[in-house]
Amino acid sequence: MYVRKKKNRSGTTSIVVVEKRKGVYREIKTIGTSNDATEIESLIRQGKRWISSHLGEQDIFEVHDKALEEMQVTEYLLSNVENILLNGVQLILNNVFKMTGFDQIEDTIFRQLVIARLSQPMSKSATVEYLKSHFDEDAQLHHIYRYLDKLYNTQQEKIQQISVEHTMRILGGKIGLLFYDVTTLYFEADYGDELRENGFSKDGKHSQPQVVLGLLVSKDGYPLSYSVFNGSQYEGRTMLPVIEDFVNRFNLKDFIIVADSGLMNQRNIALLESGNYKYIIGARIKNESNDLKKWALSLNKQDGEFYVTQKGQAKLIVGYSINRAKKDKYNREKGIKRLEKAYRSGNITKENINKRGYNKFLDISDNVKVSINKERIEQDEKWDGLKGYLTNTELPAKDVYEQYCGLWSVERAFRITKGTLEMRPMFHFTPKRIEAHVCICFVAYKVYKELERILKISHINMSVDKVLDIAKTITTIKINLPISGNTITQTMLLTQRHKSIAQLFDEKFWEKF
Repeated sequence: MYVRKKKNRSGTTSIVVVEKRKGVYREIKTIGTSNDATEIESLIRQGKRWISSHLGEQDIFEVHDKALEEMQVTEYLLSNVENILLNGVQLILNNVFKMTGFDQIEDTIFRQLVIARLSQPMSKSATVEYLKSHFDEDAQLHHIYRYLDKLYNTQQEKIQQISVEHTMRILGGKIGLLFYDVTTLYFEADYGDELRENGFSKDGKHSQPQVVLGLLVSKDGYPLSYSVFNGSQYEGRTMLPVIEDFVNRFNLKDFIIVADSGLMNQRNIALLESGNYKYIIGARIKNESNDLKKWALSLNKQDGEFYVTQKGQAKLIVGYSINRAKKDKYNREKGIKRLEKAYRSGNITKENINKRGYNKFLDISDNVKVSINKERIEQDEKWDGLKGYLTNTELPAKDVYEQYCGLWSVERAFRITKGTLEMRPMFHFTPKRIEAHVCICFVAYKVYKELERILKISHINMSVDKVLDIAKTITTIKINLPISGNTITQTMLLTQRHKSIAQLFDEKFWEKF
């Protein structure tokens, strides 16, 4: 038994004693009614004394009475638990999703797919069950597939616009640097089509069909735009179409394009210069003209120094690093040991040679006799520690180097989207749904980066992965109160790990951003 306040239609409050028997609650005595706070407190005390008397207790404040009341209230609450959700990740990511502006896309399925991709990446059919069991959100598989078609047809442009606007906002209104790179995404299939074709695979899946993904990111790795190309497309032919499309759509001015040496060819350089684009591109100095190679090898190499010469309308910058030299030597020796091992065992074939970057040290004669060319190794040693950069900017050589180093952010983006977000392998087979899947992963990575930024500026010294890992064990309990019709919702921060990210569950925390 316990005392309960009961609101009446007249505006008064009745004090009643409630008892639970066999799971059913009933009022067994009305102590009195009043609208005066002092009188109500008096009636409550009377009610407790009545309970004490009824139970044969002498003192309402005895421990037994309090323990009994505590047990009864706890039992009452537990018996009315409506749901227990493992939704810690959802509560955090919903806020981040909104902060980036993606809530402008009003389709609930869009938000569900993005957050599920960050929380527990899996197939679309498995995602349906995950959303229901963890977040109590209903999603039908056929609705998801129907939405993917809608996303491709009408929403991709809006989504990229939201991403660009958010990035410009956090960068102070200016993009400044455009980093571009490509990767490949393979499919678990034995056949391709006009989009999915075999080509050079960065995942080592040369026998499986793939698509080529081009990605533009800003300084600090915030994703701006993406494009999907035919799997056999040469990566060097993807850069200019992506950049020109992006610049035209968002009226971008005063920026520098930064790209890896794999995208450097005379055609691209000519197109960049004819379009009056500023660029910093990695240079393959081993493939330069004889005069430029002689110049590079004649340098008085000093650790951390940069050397500049003219190449057409651009500057060729060569930097030297002792650490790079050590790394180059280590990688070469490791590769040669693999070749020697394969050579001794007789396992060298055209297929496994092409998988390694050190086949340049092999001589293969007409009679399929294989040998390691020591002269080529000696020639390669001369280039240890040297790295080239080509630019038409007026930036000092050291600044060019520092800007180029920002390319790691694109590589990290690919690593996270392929690994953490499991963008590949893909199991979709139509171009629309392939691109829609890429779009979902693109948005998920954008939300990932925004959470990373929030953690940093809030001095929460944890990675995104660790925060989400902790959040996956945080539950929310929903209790339905049948008499009043009210619902109590409480997110449970029980352990020290939970409490370490407690501020992320405080609404006032998100109001700061």
